Amino acid sequence: MESDLGTTSVTAAYNADSITVLEGLEPVRLRPGMYIGSTSTSGLHHLVWEVVDNAVDEAMAGHCDHIVVTLLEDGGVRVSDNGRGIPVDPHPSYPGKSAAEVVLTVLHAGGKFGGGGYKVSGGLHGVGVSVVNALSSRLVLEIDRDKRSYMMSFVDGGTVERALYDVGRSRGRDHGTTVTFYPDSTIFDDIEFRAQTITERLQIMAFLNKSLRIDFYDKRSGRSQSESFCYAGGIVDFVAHLNSSKEALFKKVGYFSASEDTSEVEISFQWNTAYYESIHSFANGISTIDGGAHEEGFRKALTTVLNKYARSRALLKEKDENLAGEDVREGLSAIISVRLTDPQFEGQTKGRLGNASIRSMVERASNERLSEWFEENPKEAQLITSKAIAAARSRLAAKQARDLTRRKSALEGAGLPGKLVDCSSKNAAESELFIVEGNSAGGSAKDARDPKTQAILPIRGKILNVERARLDKMLKNQEVQALISAIGGGMADDFDVSKIRYHKVIILADADVDGSHIRTLLLTFFFRQMRALVEGGFVYVAQPPLFSTRVGKSKIYLKDEAARVRFLSNSPNHKDEFQRLKGLGEMDFDELRDTTMDASKRSLLQISVEQAALADEVCSVLMGDDVEVRRKFIQTNAKDVRFLDI
Repeated sequence: MESDLGTTSVTAAYNADSITVLEGLEPVRLRPGMYIGSTSTSGLHHLVWEVVDNAVDEAMAGHCDHIVVTLLEDGGVRVSDNGRGIPVDPHPSYPGKSAAEVVLTVLHAGGKFGGGGYKVSGGLHGVGVSVVNALSSRLVLEIDRDKRSYMMSFVDGGTVERALYDVGRSRGRDHGTTVTFYPDSTIFDDIEFRAQTITERLQIMAFLNKSLRIDFYDKRSGRSQSESFCYAGGIVDFVAHLNSSKEALFKKVGYFSASEDTSEVEISFQWNTAYYESIHSFANGISTIDGGAHEEGFRKALTTVLNKYARSRALLKEKDENLAGEDVREGLSAIISVRLTDPQFEGQTKGRLGNASIRSMVERASNERLSEWFEENPKEAQLITSKAIAAARSRLAAKQARDLTRRKSALEGAGLPGKLVDCSSKNAAESELFIVEGNSAGGSAKDARDPKTQAILPIRGKILNVERARLDKMLKNQEVQALISAIGGGMADDFDVSKIRYHKVIILADADVDGSHIRTLLLTFFFRQMRALVEGGFVYVAQPPLFSTRVGKSKIYLKDEAARVRFLSNSPNHKDEFQRLKGLGEMDFDELRDTTMDASKRSLLQISVEQAALADEVCSVLMGDDVEVRRKFIQTNAKDVRFLDI
């Protein structure tokens, strides 16, 4: 058959019968990643967020003040609230089905789209509890309304096992909803929930909803745990929590709120003596990790107000330039929480808020209330201004250092660090940079690498702790300079992820205390100064095995103690001894290649930042000055050590 597109051959008829229509929840089971991001641990926990968000929406609407989340011993999750309860009457558009069944079996069905059920809601762009049903092997729904209890159950991804029925008079509560679900093991890579991931998210929801109590119970065998979150101060307590691992510039935590017709804003703030801003924004309880209109309004107002204040007090002289936004925000921890009836999120991930009206509203409120706060708190205002002026001086010094570095690089050619052993490929997509601890390990890695795609950058000892240094000091550090030059995207505000020379930046350090410290220093550097590198999924941690043993003539490598225990349980008659592998520098090049660098055999851990506020807190805790806070964090997370590098 001839066409404008060339010659083709027809192998089958293409007609109406060729069009497949996926009914109900089938599309979700067929392409789960489209609805929850992935079938990995992240997607698994997304199921919990969907159910919890529905309960929180009830709280934001003023109908719920208590939520309970339980990890059950049999692998299920139960989320219970004392909200109004999902409606149980027949749905007018679906004859023979109750409203509750429609909510659980029809995509995007709920009380958030027509304006009648909720004034504000975090779930407007969400995938809904029906997706949880679609990806569960079993789900049980319990509803209390008008002092009556109702139940309904589903199996195999949304098939009704028993239609909604009246159980009888309510016992224990007059109203509320309980959802118990069991993730489908045929869908997910792993169906084991991580308690720490869930409690971190629940704590943030409690901070954002003043006086909402959220209880958590882990009833799994050997993991008994309970937590309760309730904050009378709301986001004021959130800011105090973020700054608890830092040295506050002053004790007072600032706060103001404002509301207009269909929107309201709450903002809390406090400065610390560190050098990074930590502004985290939320819209209807959803974390807007990419910022948006509400953040822009606050940032602009803060810069304007502080410059006016500094000028009016002669703290900035007539000849001085205005303070830049980054100067004003150095050391600032702030929470911006807005609620609005029609949020316009950009993208399915809700990463950025686009409503122009909320920008104007937040800017107006911030201009007025911040001006009042600075006038009413002159001591704190003086400290903030002095810190911002010092930051401006450092910024100018850093600019001079960057300009000097660029001039030197232009004179010296490519400007790559001398100790970099580069790969021959110029294709960033296939190129890898191994950051290797010590020269001896660098030598082994050089011999073990694939010279076409793998580059080696040895670093000497521990790099500068960037959590405690301004940019001008970092730029004088040789190891930091080497990292910046090798990666190629610049740093800080100048960082451009499109210019990086490698799409895999792999930290290769020993599996001991010093190696862990070096990994943490490097991860902190990337998070603070090359954050887009982390957010883009370009940063990895190599995971060299801890043990080796022989099975016949073959050598088997085992990642860690847990892997060794599993191996022994599967091979109870194994006689050969286990060798604990030496440090990277003591490995032969062929052993390093086979265990750590060969792409077909190695194990890499991809670093991701899912919740910026939590990542910010972890960096501050691990790299800050408070030893006791750091010790408590490590002890808490030691139970789940496999997640510590995430």
